[in-house]
Amino acid sequence: MLTHLTTCLLVMLTPLTSLSSDCQADPTSTSCGCATSRDKNNAPGHQYTEEANLDNTEEQKFARTHSMVEVMGGTFTMGTDKPVFTADKEMPARPITLPSFMLDVYEVSNNEFGLFVSQTSYVTEAEKFGNSFVAEYFLSQETKNEISQAVASAPWWLPVSGADWRHPEGPDSNIQSRGDHPVVHVSWNDAVAYCDWAGKRLPTEEEWEMACRSGKEDRLFPWGNKWMPGGKFYANIWTGEFPKTNTGEDGWEGTNPVTEFPATKFGQKNMIGNVWEWTADWWTSAKVDKVKKGGSFMCHMDYCYRYRCAARSQNTPDSSAYNLGFRCAKNTGGV
Repeated sequence: MLTHLTTCLLVMLTPLTSLSSDCQADPTSTSCGCATSRDKNNAPGHQYTEEANLDNTEEQKFARTHSMVEVMGGTFTMGTDKPVFTADKEMPARPITLPSFMLDVYEVSNNEFGLFVSQTSYVTEAEKFGNSFVAEYFLSQETKNEISQAVASAPWWLPVSGADWRHPEGPDSNIQSRGDHPVVHVSWNDAVAYCDWAGKRLPTEEEWEMACRSGKEDRLFPWGNKWMPGGKFYANIWTGEFPKTNTGEDGWEGTNPVTEFPATKFGQKNMIGNVWEWTADWWTSAKVDKVKKGGSFMCHMDYCYRYRCAARSQNTPDSSAYNLGFRCAKNTGGV
């Protein structure tokens, strides 16, 4: 594993000061940078074109992971009366009634997103802006040496030039062995474009949480309140001391394949942990940020206890990050 950058080097980094968000982080909370959004003013600019994204080679064959299952309509309790982060508006617990809908079994993988790009020559926003946020722990020393800025409130998040869905840790990385892992560094706008191409859409926050709860009431996780029933991991989060030590006790230090871990009662995998997932909803009526759900492999109870069904966070629609992906939904019988 790549060595972790020392604290003294982090202090030397110049903070980014123009982050865009309609929900200012509480300086007394441990937000872990969940709401860190793109700084358009400091983006290095376009480095990809549609032509550059054209794949003239024969498409690689892979096991498809684009299947969906129906989530039966009904009434469930959304939110909680015992919020962990009140600023995130996790409360109150309230009844929500929804019609049936279809939801992807898996998070969208690199393979599936690559098929979309090869057929449309789509250019992601991370590629257009020329950078994206990556956790410092996962970067090579060579890449870290090129960085002179960090996020003041979360110095482990670094804007890396050349980081995108094909190069998750920057230009010296690739996804050759991670085709079945969730695609990352995709903005809300990118996710919408993919869903449109696939004849689907993003789930609403209500749909997402209904699926996460899987018919259970007043529970933290899709399977219940105990994190490791029978001493078994059911999801991928940060194990160790965040952000210094990652033990990989759950089998993974970074993302895991979208097919890993047990499915929920409703049939979905990795509804919590692995990567944050975009939803269709705005964070507030100001329509600046979009809601994301589920937490990620970078979440830890001590810093970002947001891998709960009721938990939520936000980013601007053009933001992308190393731990941010999505899955698609569809109306029963149509988009």
